[in-house]
Amino acid sequence: MINRRHFLYGSAMAGLATAMTGPRIAYATAPGENRFVMIILRGGMDGLHALPPYADPYYKKLRPRLAVKAPGFEGGVLNLDGSFGLHPAFEKLLPLYKSKELLFIPAASTRYRKRSHFDGQNILENGTGKPFGANDGWLNRALTHLNDGDQRLGLALGSNVPLILQGGAGVQSWGKSPFGEVDEDFLMRLTYAYEEDKLFSSAFSEARNAPKIPGMDEDAGKGKRKRNKENTNLFAKATAELLNRDDGPRIAVMETTGWDTHFGQAGRLNRLFKQLGSAILTLKHGLQDNWVNTQVLVVSEFGRTAAENGNGGTDHGVGGLAILAGGAIKGGQVVGDWPGLSPRSLYEGRDVFPTTDCESIFKSILSNGYNIGQAVVEDQIFPNSRKSIPLDGLFKGA
Repeated sequence: MINRRHFLYGSAMAGLATAMTGPRIAYATAPGENRFVMIILRGGMDGLHALPPYADPYYKKLRPRLAVKAPGFEGGVLNLDGSFGLHPAFEKLLPLYKSKELLFIPAASTRYRKRSHFDGQNILENGTGKPFGANDGWLNRALTHLNDGDQRLGLALGSNVPLILQGGAGVQSWGKSPFGEVDEDFLMRLTYAYEEDKLFSSAFSEARNAPKIPGMDEDAGKGKRKRNKENTNLFAKATAELLNRDDGPRIAVMETTGWDTHFGQAGRLNRLFKQLGSAILTLKHGLQDNWVNTQVLVVSEFGRTAAENGNGGTDHGVGGLAILAGGAIKGGQVVGDWPGLSPRSLYEGRDVFPTTDCESIFKSILSNGYNIGQAVVEDQIFPNSRKSIPLDGLFKGA
């Protein structure tokens, strides 16, 4: 039987309980040695800031204040291929790119073309191409074709099981507490949920915009950022520990919030990029020899506007960025068609034009090492998505 102590890491992990969706069971031997970790960045990550197209002549014109400096300048991007550079906060990931364990797919998006966080995240996770097109997640539907009897190959990190892992296949969950922290994503959901209630909406707005007490909010903000960093590393360590077990899960989903950068983007993303880079390296070091069979996918529900706004940030956009890491990928490259940032190239005159469907990336992952038939993928896991063809050249030996 799975024992609580298997989910603790000694004194550093003391007091952190493991939650199971359903009765605790004994694991069978997992089929195959492949590991897959999906990291969802909730809020809409700015792909142009993570992977600046510094050679595009319109980049600096659209972002006179936010544009990251060219390679060679202090604080400049880390050159990758003469056209794109890596944000300097990702400096520790550069060796992964050079060792061909990291690649980037700019201008990536789901089939969603609007700018609602909730609809965008729902589409990313349900896999049908439309908001609330299914009550379960595409990764859970994939697990129903991988799980063997009582074996549970799926793992959710955090307080709740995200939609992408909800469904008929039993999954394991690991978290610090059954109650989620009150973060910006939760507050935003409350705002939308009660926007028709004038009394609550007014009181809630006053509370959120109340005058700051000198020192108090700054300290609270620092504490929250520290907790977010600790949680991200903690979840990465837990993921590696559990996926590393011979009888453990093989597919995991992590979530991080705070990527909705309408203001103060440069400083916020600098911190978040460092946290994300640290999480990826924690997975690599924790998975040890199993890293060679691992695929890590980083995605967000959508991207940001090509141009900066007046508050030192960017607004909701369409084309974003997908990142793949792991020993199983064919890294050291920037993959896909780059549409450019000229006025004629932008989607609706404001967003990076999406040229790569996220579903194409998802299908490539399922077809690389997971023996799921094409008909099942097209008809059950990603219905009505036959135009999204799996990408070639992402994985070694594929």
